[in-house]
Amino acid sequence: MQIQTALEARHLTKTVSSPEGPLTILSDVSLTVRSGETLAVVGASGAGKSTLLALLAGLDSPTSGEVLIAGVEVTRLDEDGRARVRGQHVGFVFQSFHLIPALTALENVMLPLELRARRDARAAAAAALEQVGLTARAAHYPKQLSGGEQQRVAIARAFVTQPAVLFADEPTGNLDTHTGQRITDLLFELNRSIGSTLVLVTHDRTLAQRCARMLELDAGRTVSAGPVGPAAVS
Repeated sequence: MQIQTALEARHLTKTVSSPEGPLTILSDVSLTVRSGETLAVVGASGAGKSTLLALLAGLDSPTSGEVLIAGVEVTRLDEDGRARVRGQHVGFVFQSFHLIPALTALENVMLPLELRARRDARAAAAAALEQVGLTARAAHYPKQLSGGEQQRVAIARAFVTQPAVLFADEPTGNLDTHTGQRITDLLFELNRSIGSTLVLVTHDRTLAQRCARMLELDAGRTVSAGPVGPAAVS
């Protein structure tokens, strides 16, 4: 059976201007991620991890190179086109939650469904909150929730559309160790349940070991790539 490619990057380079001249943040990075795979992107601060994620997700454009999400070359699209692809195929979990303060937990989870004009937005969002154990907090606003609860809302929002690719950028970075462990367990459990492709950016090697594959960056270049841990696949 042919394995579908969920995400592909070809020779990605990102160069920006600086007072000292052109600065290359990412240099000639290529990768292919199959449908349902889990990939950790690791490296020290400043290695280019978040820049790579932004390029892979179509949030930023490379100086050169190509990105394909679910077979669509997003680097050829304008911002509206990239936004449509993200809306159809991509979910996000960030370190800082990015919940909308004026919306309740339920309304935050409903938002991506409403953008798709889903008539069942409220019911689907309620079911997603139940999956992350927050039914009792559905009517609460972000400021009324703990950090761990806010991240669970963010995870419910990311998974409610059943994305083909989920990008997680340091998802436990603002949480204590115990809460971070629970959030990590939840993230991987939900990812397995819907078969999404997970791309996880982290500086935490222990967390990275939970993924099937790992890509290590140093100064914007790939220094190693391959399977890791007991979940490794051939």
